Amino acid sequence: MSAPRKFDDESRARAIRMYEDRLKQGGISQTGARREIGELLGVKPETIRGWIRRELGEGVTPPAATTEPVNEEMQRLRRENAQLKRANEILKTSAFFAAAELDRKLGQ
Repeated sequence: MSAPRKFDDESRARAIRMYEDRLKQGGISQTGARREIGELLGVKPETIRGWIRRELGEGVTPPAATTEPVNEEMQRLRRENAQLKRANEILKTSAFFAAAELDRKLGQ
């Protein structure tokens, strides 16, 4: 026979909702959110972690609340960075040829 559960389903669901809400507010890690909620409810953060993992499926790490917008922003920044690098190379090449042309004119 298994040990009786210390927390009922309602308490677990409430802790998970609070955790998700706290992540949506931003500015905190998943561990920090679990620690915060655990202190409020008197539950160990590892216990909350287990509840979240069970809620999302065994062995699945809960996604961060802002994963998709962050990924989109990273992709945009990477594209912009690549464009700027190409523009920088073009400018360097242009400056090289401009300097060579100037040297040629001054040498005559």
